[in-house]
Amino acid sequence: MIHLINMTKQAGSRTLFTNGDLQINPTEKIGLVGPNGAGKTTIFRIITGETKLDEGLRNISDKLTIGYFSQDVAEMSGKSALQEVMETNPRINKIANELKRIEKLLEDSAVNPLSDDAMAKLLENYGDLQTKFEQMGGYDLETRAQTNLTGLGIGPDDYNRMTETFSGGWKMRIQLAKILTLNPDVLLMDEPTNHLDVESIIWLEEWIKNYKGALLMTSHDREFMNRIVTKIIEIANQKITSFTGNYDFYEKEREIRNRNLVAAFKRQQEMMAKEEEFIARFAARASHAAQVQSRVKKLDKIDKIELPPEEQSITFQFAKAPRSGDEAVKFQTVTKIWKKEDGTEKFVFGNASGLVRRMDKIAVVGVNGAGKSTFLKMIAGHTEPTSGKLTIGSNIHVGYFSQNSLDVLDPSLTVFQEVESRIPKASVGTIKSLLGAFKFSGDESDKKVSVLSGGEKSRLLLATILANPVNLLILDEPTNHLDIGSREVLLEALKSFEGTIIMVSHDRYFLKALATRVFEIDRQQMLTYEGDYNYYLWKRAQPH
Repeated sequence: MIHLINMTKQAGSRTLFTNGDLQINPTEKIGLVGPNGAGKTTIFRIITGETKLDEGLRNISDKLTIGYFSQDVAEMSGKSALQEVMETNPRINKIANELKRIEKLLEDSAVNPLSDDAMAKLLENYGDLQTKFEQMGGYDLETRAQTNLTGLGIGPDDYNRMTETFSGGWKMRIQLAKILTLNPDVLLMDEPTNHLDVESIIWLEEWIKNYKGALLMTSHDREFMNRIVTKIIEIANQKITSFTGNYDFYEKEREIRNRNLVAAFKRQQEMMAKEEEFIARFAARASHAAQVQSRVKKLDKIDKIELPPEEQSITFQFAKAPRSGDEAVKFQTVTKIWKKEDGTEKFVFGNASGLVRRMDKIAVVGVNGAGKSTFLKMIAGHTEPTSGKLTIGSNIHVGYFSQNSLDVLDPSLTVFQEVESRIPKASVGTIKSLLGAFKFSGDESDKKVSVLSGGEKSRLLLATILANPVNLLILDEPTNHLDIGSREVLLEALKSFEGTIIMVSHDRYFLKALATRVFEIDRQQMLTYEGDYNYYLWKRAQPH
């Protein structure tokens, strides 16, 4: 269906991949993985035709419908969310308009009769267009658009809201609904779970499982990948490699292949060392000239094994913090009401009571807009309860990771200055070492905060938290923009963190591995589950 053969592609002076092959067959669900900058987005753009190959063959049928969801959302304005989604396929709209035109002619024919031949041709054309319209899903287009919007968290009350009134994250959902409504033969998805809450991710997972076409996607959500894909294509070290299986299988198989490669490399190095020793030893002896020449030729012909460079990973080590009191956070009959700019009020949740104990790992869950981030902001001291009492325990030192990095980071500072402002007594070497652990080496530390990508801001914010000893971590979507490898390292560090954690995350793998208790905000109330995330899921599934 899609064949990319012997691909070579440069990005400036850097080679992304050489002589790589990639094939997508009907109904295949494939995960595309590799380090940042390896060329994953370039592969999507080669398939869509936006980017040309330097060398190689792109073999894709013109009849194939390809839907591409990227992180670059086009400008949206002048239409409602439902209109925007329904206009995803111009061909459907064109046929719909033509059907309306013919219907008008047939209606007018009662007053201005057509000849028998003209009427026959008109009815034949009308029938053909109806068949095409039905095949393209035109008759259930509105229903599908509504279903997809609702599944992604944009309900009936917002169908007719103008797109320009939605925030960037919600526009991403509208864009995703458009691609799903298109129902293409091939679906290309670049990080589709970004900006989605757990409920929307689960809905999207089910949609993709029922989708009959082929899928190629990137995702930093390990559980999402494991539940959907049956094949992994890795782009790394200028090579494209296929693995049959889900992400967990790929990870194990890659480890086995790497171990075998290292073993083969060592054997080859030992063999070459022996040959070179023989050549050096007998090069001057005429009696061994033929043997020496034979071994020189043998070495020249060897296809030398190269080991890929080790990927730099983030190193998290939380500084030792003083022991806090046994009650980290206590809240009693807390209510929060936001006052909007237009003077109206939004009731977030009410009468919430609970206790966070020292060493708890609390997952705060709920649908988007339920008030999860608001609850974390209250604990961090960034907003006050409207009523009720919230008490932070004795000897608590807070580290707060905000969902919006710029809430905390100063865009006018450089990366180095941002961390230096948090630990003014630290030496330059200490700050450089800390930044190096978070992939801000050399000139990277002189970048302005304002030009950093989402992933870079996340890493910098984690570094600023690490700069001081804390015993209460408040984490609002800490894994956003982090790749799977970095999420794993963060997860291991948080497991060993000798303090209390209160977190919001849409990464189910992360929550299952870390949470010891769950606070759910549901229908403007807070419910407490005295068990881990799996217990919460089981409890939620029980009939009420």
